[in-house]
Amino acid sequence: MVQRKKRVLTSAAAAAAIVLGIAGCGTTSASNASGTSSNQNTTNTATTGAASTAAGGVIEFALPAGTNLTWFLPIFDAANDSLYNSQLVDQLYIPMLQLNNDYSVNWNNSIAQKITYNKQGTVYHIFINPKWKWSNGQPVTSKDVLFTWNVIKAASAKNAPAPWPFVGVGTGDIPDGIQSVEATGKYEVTITLKQPANQQWFEYNGIMQLTPLPASYMDVKSNIQDEIKYLGANATNLMFDKVVDGPFKPVSAKSSQDWVIAPNPSYAGHKSTVSKIVFQYEGSSAAEFAALRSGQINVGYLDQSQLGSESALTSLGDSITPEYPFGIFWTEMNMYSGAPHASVFDQLYVRQALQMSIDNNTIAKSIYKGFAEPLSGPIPGTPRTQFYDPAENNLYPYNPTKAKQLLESHGWKLVNGVMTKGNQKLNLTLMYVTGNQSSLDAAELMQQDWGQIGVKVSLKGEEFSTFLTKTSNPKDYTWDLATGSGWVYNGPGFYPSGEGLFNTGAPSGTGFSDKEEDALINATHVPYSTQQQTMQHFYQYEMYTAKQLPFLWGVNVATLAVVAPNVHNVLPYYNGATGVPEMQYWTVSK
Repeated sequence: MVQRKKRVLTSAAAAAAIVLGIAGCGTTSASNASGTSSNQNTTNTATTGAASTAAGGVIEFALPAGTNLTWFLPIFDAANDSLYNSQLVDQLYIPMLQLNNDYSVNWNNSIAQKITYNKQGTVYHIFINPKWKWSNGQPVTSKDVLFTWNVIKAASAKNAPAPWPFVGVGTGDIPDGIQSVEATGKYEVTITLKQPANQQWFEYNGIMQLTPLPASYMDVKSNIQDEIKYLGANATNLMFDKVVDGPFKPVSAKSSQDWVIAPNPSYAGHKSTVSKIVFQYEGSSAAEFAALRSGQINVGYLDQSQLGSESALTSLGDSITPEYPFGIFWTEMNMYSGAPHASVFDQLYVRQALQMSIDNNTIAKSIYKGFAEPLSGPIPGTPRTQFYDPAENNLYPYNPTKAKQLLESHGWKLVNGVMTKGNQKLNLTLMYVTGNQSSLDAAELMQQDWGQIGVKVSLKGEEFSTFLTKTSNPKDYTWDLATGSGWVYNGPGFYPSGEGLFNTGAPSGTGFSDKEEDALINATHVPYSTQQQTMQHFYQYEMYTAKQLPFLWGVNVATLAVVAPNVHNVLPYYNGATGVPEMQYWTVSK
């Protein structure tokens, strides 16, 4: 099981594959003649099947092995920006734009009921749906959106106090590309940009980040610096979220045990019929499997290493379904300034040699039992989208012999079995995510393959939350390579143009910097007169990134979702592409 840095779960299953097709990210609406966007409601279209449901019942929702929940506000810092935190947070706070499985906007469940913009892509009007209310009875208004904006702006500063900065800095040109954010009505917010932007890109990567916070409850300090300190200090406490607008409200939280939410009676959308949902900590894949088999867990995951034993679950009526996220997974290289091997990783030929020594086909077929797709660049081939360029496929095929020759051609020599050049040695520490056998198996295979070319690797296991803390800290030099995480295009940026990941200073990067990369990413943000021109610039960015290897490309692993027979509507509202479920639709039958 691969852990995801932001929003989506992983597993696989011995069941017929369901691959979620995406018509195209960023297609929130079609522009009409006046330059404004239309807002046709879109809902999930998967069939649910008949089920005799009743009010009450408990959803016991298993987290991936070894995963703690650590942050409970919709504005994240880098160290806590994980899918699993977001899955709970998204039940408490309504997003500005709720996306469906096909990445179209579900306007019924979004804060915005429509967004309009000018043809130049410089002015955007957000119209808030007046039906939404906070649990203290007050309406969600433009005042709340402005509060969010002021928090984001202050938390994005380089000198922002710990635990900031905000993880979305730079994504959607937030905050530096914004000229003004104004309340132009109780339910209207107008954003003016400093320069024209691709309208779809700004909706999905900029406006998307403005999840309203309850100003009447949270805005309590006299200045914004004290305010972001206050919010940062309380963000790790689930019970701080006393005023919410989402379908659920917090009940309790016990680290390394469980986090409990219950239906919010003030929610103005589809109300949940369950009595509560428990996010359950699991110490290992084996412990989760045992809990699924005993019925202690009724929604969870199967690790690929457990395939062959799934009959113990299916014989009970459990369904096991693979879901592929729209995301990428990688091995990170510590290229932060000052890191011991940063100067080595800065050399493209070194990154190429490391990539050519990763046998992704074997990892996909043997370790993940065929429920994984090898990656070759920043866009996955599965699920297929308009953003995937087949030309990126297999740019660096597995070839350890060629990889070793590449190092040797640049002056590296084997000394006592380790590639050495001057006083530099390719003696590296590979950190991996603990808690499941598949991650360890993949790390051990990479260790073995790299050993063939003289790259000596020592393995170091860490729980996912610690793993994120270490890889997001530019001053942590305890690791050289890190594997077992990745990125799903579901926040801060949903439009997959790479900012925040691959550009210089990217808050979710690990020190990679390349001026050409920056320029090509920026070119995807420009409004063009035709869709063909838009995609031409996108493909240029995509191909360059695939070749430059800001990360070492891994495999996109399917989540193997396990659902008990008395739990319904999970898969239609699970949203495998984004990993952001709408749990208010999940039900339990007698």
